[in-house]
Amino acid sequence: MTGSSEIRLARAYLSAVAEPPAPALAVFVAALGPVEAAARVRRGEVPDPVGKVTSARREWDRSGEHLLAADKAGARLLIPEDEDWPALPFLAFDRSSLDHLAAPLALWVRGPARLAELTERSVAIVGSRASTGYGNHVANSLAYGVAELGCAVVSGAAYGIDGAAHRGTLAAEGVTVAVLACGVDRSYPAGHSGLLGHIAREGLVVSEYPPGAVPARHRFLVRNRIIAGLAGGTVVVEAGSRSGARRTASDAALLGRPVMAVPGPVTSALSVGCHRLLREPGTIAVTTAEEVLEEVGRIGIDLAPASQPEMPARATDGLPDTVLRVHDALSGRIVRDATRLSFESGLPLEIVRAALPTLARAGLVERLDGGWRRPEREPRRGGA
Repeated sequence: MTGSSEIRLARAYLSAVAEPPAPALAVFVAALGPVEAAARVRRGEVPDPVGKVTSARREWDRSGEHLLAADKAGARLLIPEDEDWPALPFLAFDRSSLDHLAAPLALWVRGPARLAELTERSVAIVGSRASTGYGNHVANSLAYGVAELGCAVVSGAAYGIDGAAHRGTLAAEGVTVAVLACGVDRSYPAGHSGLLGHIAREGLVVSEYPPGAVPARHRFLVRNRIIAGLAGGTVVVEAGSRSGARRTASDAALLGRPVMAVPGPVTSALSVGCHRLLREPGTIAVTTAEEVLEEVGRIGIDLAPASQPEMPARATDGLPDTVLRVHDALSGRIVRDATRLSFESGLPLEIVRAALPTLARAGLVERLDGGWRRPEREPRRGGA
């Protein structure tokens, strides 16, 4: 970490004095610097837009306590002045004119991984909390696959798809980032306490809320922009018609990042959100880790292989259309002479007679007394 202790204290104060996102405060800090901005906020010497979002907490300075609590929890405050700040991906926040996409003033992080390094090759995998077995399997499989290919996985640590994505990454011994809507010293949801502990030992647990902050409904929507901002693209595995995962996808699109969705059963209410996304311009359908990496990976390098299995060759492949029509006119049970084959195929008799030797050489017809018929077992191309 390179930011001075004075700057770090100022950022710690500013990260708690206004409820994120706080675009007016972010502009104020960018203009004056964090130390001067923090001093003016404390005194109430700020423009009206900044005052509206800071007046309720400006006299409530717990920056020192928050830093101590973070240290006790094995966490730290990451600020834009640090080398590990994800400056490049966060440029998209600065370029956005939308208030809800204001950049975070600081991030509280717990874990050994380096955030800026992880964002160089990362993907968000998100979806419904009330996921199905299908959704959990797909999320786990995609996360495992992209982790094996060297890509970090970002998600929100919620039940359902998020948890499956984190677990798939860890199973592949990859690195995953959990973005919380509460302090990084809290385990939320409680049932994911062990999972969050595992993530913190090998990856990162991230939040823009200070230690001790409790989860709230609006904070889940707010943190979704952080998930989208840290990732090179977002995959929605399962989502209902109204879903926080769709909000993450929307934020990703507004930040100029690829949006991907996994198709599901058309009868499943938990795939409605994915199917609606797929009807929107720009959304990409993905079914494999390779297809995901093709969208978020290196241009011209991380290309997905052909996903369709090669169809077995047939003995009739490559034959002229007229020969194929004669073959279609043959029966496997009834012997037909050339005149009958001409009638069945609608081809002139001379063309039928010319086609029959070609079919015979390919083993696709046998001659019997009175005419021709298909053999009991037609050969495959390249062998019997």
